[in-house]
Amino acid sequence: MNLKIMIAFPPLAGKGCPMLGQNRQFQWFSNACYIYPMVPASAATLLKANGYDVLWEDSIAEEKTEKDFLDKVKSEKPNLIAIETKTPVVQLHWKIIEKLKSISEGNWPLAIVLFGDHVTALPEESFQNSKVDYVITGGDYDFLLLNLCKNLTLDGNKIKLSPSGLETGIWYRDNGAVKSTGKFELNHDLNSLPFVDRQLTKWLLYSEKNGNYKKTPGTYTMVGRDCWYHKCTFCSWTTTYSKFRVRKPESLLDEIGSLIELGVKEIMDDTGSFPTGQWLDVFCKGMIERGYNKFIKIDCNMRFGALSIEEYKLMKKAGFRLMLFGLESANQKTLDIIKKGVTVETIVESCKNAGKAGLYPHLTIMFGYPWETYEDVKATVNLGRFLLKKGYAYTLQSTMVVPYPGTPLFADCKEKGLLNTLDWERYDMREAIMKTTVTEVELKEAVKMVYKVAFDPEFVLRKILSIRDFYDLKFFAKAAKSVLGHLTDFGRSKK
Repeated sequence: MNLKIMIAFPPLAGKGCPMLGQNRQFQWFSNACYIYPMVPASAATLLKANGYDVLWEDSIAEEKTEKDFLDKVKSEKPNLIAIETKTPVVQLHWKIIEKLKSISEGNWPLAIVLFGDHVTALPEESFQNSKVDYVITGGDYDFLLLNLCKNLTLDGNKIKLSPSGLETGIWYRDNGAVKSTGKFELNHDLNSLPFVDRQLTKWLLYSEKNGNYKKTPGTYTMVGRDCWYHKCTFCSWTTTYSKFRVRKPESLLDEIGSLIELGVKEIMDDTGSFPTGQWLDVFCKGMIERGYNKFIKIDCNMRFGALSIEEYKLMKKAGFRLMLFGLESANQKTLDIIKKGVTVETIVESCKNAGKAGLYPHLTIMFGYPWETYEDVKATVNLGRFLLKKGYAYTLQSTMVVPYPGTPLFADCKEKGLLNTLDWERYDMREAIMKTTVTEVELKEAVKMVYKVAFDPEFVLRKILSIRDFYDLKFFAKAAKSVLGHLTDFGRSKK
């Protein structure tokens, strides 16, 4: 008898809508925004393709209460519940695990598995603080979850594990002791994965409430894991993806064809940095040759300085629209310390070139670096506002930098005594986690000052003049609501 498996995102009571699907970072948003969790969706699809009874339960996106979630678990009686966790909510997940174990004890066999970058960095911690049964480390938890399930059997009211068949990267309990199969290896072929089963994973839950989409319904793809640059010291996914792998461009083209048939209007590819070079050339020309560029728009993550203006123009022709860039700081010292590998001049030039090609740059900006002065903070505010006011950038996200466990930034700050707290719940990008000479009030004001460019007359006029259709008008209205929500997010004092 096969296991019944639930991929779950339990409801989380906190400071708003938990952005757990935004895998590389985490924030609580005042306005609900639901991002398709692509690797968990791949895990559910892979399990189903291998004959398992799979349930997809995203209580966050479905806006369910904890009682709703626990009632669903009691009704379905899954044998394994897999939960993606993140530093700011791992303690909440430990409490949920306690409740799940309580309701299942003596009623049906239930095991819990956690995965994600936090438990990859600190796998033993969750065993010490909860009744979790298994922890999957690394980023290929779709492959590893399948491997784990293949080595689990139901024996009466117990779930038994055969450790000898486990791949590396899996932690488990064995007669009270916590054991590991060793360091995870990213040796899986992404091209072997089936396309995400959109119906199984309830894709419509994530198709509207997302700030990236100009046209809806929208959805996500993830052709690569994760970033081909892979050097930024603050990025948590350097913990889970130690090397870059990508599916063939023809594979993504085929997937996009199926999404067009599904009625999708816009796609956000969640690869940390979208592939470049010959791969990108083949993909773009394939979009044009197949005519997909006439039916769908594509958004993606990109690095400053990675592309020429000719390549930007080819992407525009192929159907690309929004380009997400990590600006992070306007100070060269900071860019060098966090190993961004770009200059401030390159940032400005890339924004201009992407805009000239007809693309729409979206910027991510962070504050709270220990070595930055107030003058440094103001320089970043000024650059962000300048790029937006002049129309070189389209939209932005401004927040606090967080040193996640497992990252070089966290290790360096811990060694130098620069961490304000090890209370994981506070690692939610709403306060200064690292010690800095700039006050938290000043940092929060800097975050808000960047967002307040939305009220600048020059910015507003430029946006009004850029309106071409109803979709533009709708997008700007949604963006305005989002800005107000972010101003509320950073208006609250820490507990």
